[in-house]
Amino acid sequence: MGDSRDLCPHLDSIGEVTKEDLLLKSKGTCQSCGVSGPNLWACLQVACSYVGCGESFADHSTIHAQAKKHNLTVNLTTFRVWCYACEKEVFLEPRLAAQPPGPSPKFSEQDSAPPSHPLKAVPIAVADEGESESEDDDLKPRGLTGMKNLGNSCYMNAALQALSNCPPLTQFFLECGGLVRTDKKPALCKSYQKLVSEVWHRKRPSYVVPTSLSHGIKLVNPMFRGYAQQDTQEFLRCLMDQLHEELKEPVVAAAAALTEARDSDSSDTDEKREGDRSPSEDEFLSCDSSSDRAHQLGAGGRGRRRGHRHGRPEPAAHGHAAAVTAVHQPLPDTSPVHLHEGHAKLASSPPRASPVRMGPSYVLKKAQVPSSGSRRRKEQRYRSVISDIFDGSILSLVQCLTCDRVSTTVETFQDLSLPIPGKEDLAKLHSAIYQNVPAKPGSCGDSSTAQGWLAFIVEYIRRFVVSCTPSWFWGPVVTLEDCLAAFFAADELKGDNMYSCERCKKLRNGVKYCKVLRLPEILCIHLKRFRHEVMYSFKISSHVSFPLEGLDLRPFLAKECTSQITTYDLLSVICHHGTAGSGHYIAYCQNVINGQWYEFDDQYVTEVHETVVQNAEAYVLFYRKSSEEAVRERQQVVSLAAMREPSLLRFYVSREWLNKFNTFAEPGPITNHTFLCSHGGIPPNKYHYIDDLVVILPQNVWEHLYNRFGGGPAVNHLYVCSICQVEIEALAKRRRIEIDTFIKLNKAFQAEESPSVIYCISMQWFREWEAFVKGKDNEPPGPIDNSRIAQVKGSGHIQLKQGADYGQISEETWVYLNNLYGGGPEIALRQSVAQLQDPESLHGEQKIEAETRAV
Repeated sequence: MGDSRDLCPHLDSIGEVTKEDLLLKSKGTCQSCGVSGPNLWACLQVACSYVGCGESFADHSTIHAQAKKHNLTVNLTTFRVWCYACEKEVFLEPRLAAQPPGPSPKFSEQDSAPPSHPLKAVPIAVADEGESESEDDDLKPRGLTGMKNLGNSCYMNAALQALSNCPPLTQFFLECGGLVRTDKKPALCKSYQKLVSEVWHRKRPSYVVPTSLSHGIKLVNPMFRGYAQQDTQEFLRCLMDQLHEELKEPVVAAAAALTEARDSDSSDTDEKREGDRSPSEDEFLSCDSSSDRAHQLGAGGRGRRRGHRHGRPEPAAHGHAAAVTAVHQPLPDTSPVHLHEGHAKLASSPPRASPVRMGPSYVLKKAQVPSSGSRRRKEQRYRSVISDIFDGSILSLVQCLTCDRVSTTVETFQDLSLPIPGKEDLAKLHSAIYQNVPAKPGSCGDSSTAQGWLAFIVEYIRRFVVSCTPSWFWGPVVTLEDCLAAFFAADELKGDNMYSCERCKKLRNGVKYCKVLRLPEILCIHLKRFRHEVMYSFKISSHVSFPLEGLDLRPFLAKECTSQITTYDLLSVICHHGTAGSGHYIAYCQNVINGQWYEFDDQYVTEVHETVVQNAEAYVLFYRKSSEEAVRERQQVVSLAAMREPSLLRFYVSREWLNKFNTFAEPGPITNHTFLCSHGGIPPNKYHYIDDLVVILPQNVWEHLYNRFGGGPAVNHLYVCSICQVEIEALAKRRRIEIDTFIKLNKAFQAEESPSVIYCISMQWFREWEAFVKGKDNEPPGPIDNSRIAQVKGSGHIQLKQGADYGQISEETWVYLNNLYGGGPEIALRQSVAQLQDPESLHGEQKIEAETRAV
């Protein structure tokens, strides 16, 4: 933070280093293996001139640092500095005058807290302006970096290039790199961040080697190990699921309440926006507000801390702004906000009064620690940049044709897997009658439902003939809109697929149909070209015509959908050449800097005309919401930010939301809840990296954004939440007491030679409790649940289920845990019964003993 005590304590070990020295070293090679740049690292220890390679090669820079105990190293391509001891990036800026010791100062109503230091960002362009090579690079668009094939890895390379050319996602990893924190292995988000930084760096190589990411994905899913050809769509799903898992954060209670309010009354949302309200009135949403007038992010349910030193940035990802400078234009299809970045030193307490008439920004409530015993743990909702960008939702409705009851479910999707309709299916889709009549089950290419060997052989021959015949022979062109219509067509539920009606209490004929409830910012569409039967696999090679611009989803929207923008423009398309058994993947992507289309074929990148893209055999397509209004909105905000008035107050806004504003067509309401606790302060665990979470805006910019998008809350003062600190200390004390008491009781139990009674406890519940007391899970486990290990005899007696996963504890331990958490049922083994148990069942005691030793 701004206090000098928060600076890296190892900066004193740096010798005299000039930019000229570093530029000279950048043209050299690794002193251990002789490999040349980019991304060599120079040791900054006094009197040490070592230069070593990074993770892209043998990582001799790290080996040197660990062997010599030299803490600081600088990337000679990006000039970003990494400290091995602190395991974080550090910044070589002039040091501030040391603050006098003592409590943090408090400011009066008239005083505005002075910035202690600028919020930090790191430049994309770090080459010296005088270098001719950087001037040449300025004329070239970025992101045109190939990827080396690691052995049948074209499926991975094509997918990564398609994702790399999704501006909202790439901009997050470039601009909000400080948010890429995880303690979950294999830290795939760090590998992806590094890859994106290399691909979009100004001094990019002709191609990169995605070794780290490839290794990580193989650890997550063994299916991708070896050198067999894999499916690019399966790789995309696995990668995005893992990125979400590593980057997900719990949705703050206040934000979740607003989300639920919006979802329950989405049809009235637009009327409640009140776009003309002024933030100088008492109208700001506080952290405790339950108002539903603001749009909120949907919380897709799919921690984070700075991980291992392998998060060492390589190469640069974002612009290093001075105190009053504009961040660079990240991806030029948008106009990013050029804003003053700098915040006051965090105070230790909330403000006594606000200089603006806005009422209390935060209502301090008594901490609500989840009570144990009477109820199960509440289901936590999570979100991440992945869910923010790719998540949409579908409203599915099933109507009973007997009682007319309609049941609805809402399902989240990250991609739509669309069938490719055949000739007969197209005729039905294009007929006016078909629009009002449910389709037959199994339509749109699902014709393999015919029974019998004769039908099986006939169908096999028909498909073989079709695959050998030009697609034009079979009739009209299939369009992407046809595929969407086939996906959203109504289905009859009858025969073996009848609907279980809750009102009729029996199976009934029904009809099922679905519509889009919420449109994602980026729509991923997967065309189902591959079919895998028991005895054979085949590929549907029919050409599907798709638009480069203006894909309109209005015909497929539910009436409850609140999205204002319903048209999409193509970003990238992944193609497969070959058969179902073998082939090759490439990607066509539109560069956001110059608008040109490029073919990405492993390490080769070639400019192509858009007609080449339109004639491609699409397999996976990425579309982005199109909006000229969003571009105009950004330009207006840039103009407001340029109007610097010293008298204006400063407000804090979520850096992640500001990135969404710069890259999303519909960024949604301001989500300052991401850096605040439920009491309105900074959670103690986020104090040390608050720079990464917030950006400061002048009052006129804040008022404009708030009036336009709503959300909040308004924040013009940052302080560490003392209530959360008390809760953290109380939680730590509770965990310590519980685990110490358990160990004490269990040791006494182990010391007994022949206990008269042994109590059984579900190991599944015990592991949840263990995760809680060890700090791996913040939520208590809820009541003891022995239902999975218990069975009831005819007499009503409860006994242990054969083969159950259970542990053995003493009566005193059972009483202790049951008093804390409640639950049951109680399962006790008397000595005479325990002696007759199968020897394998005695492993229950060993399980608990092993867990106790691990504790």
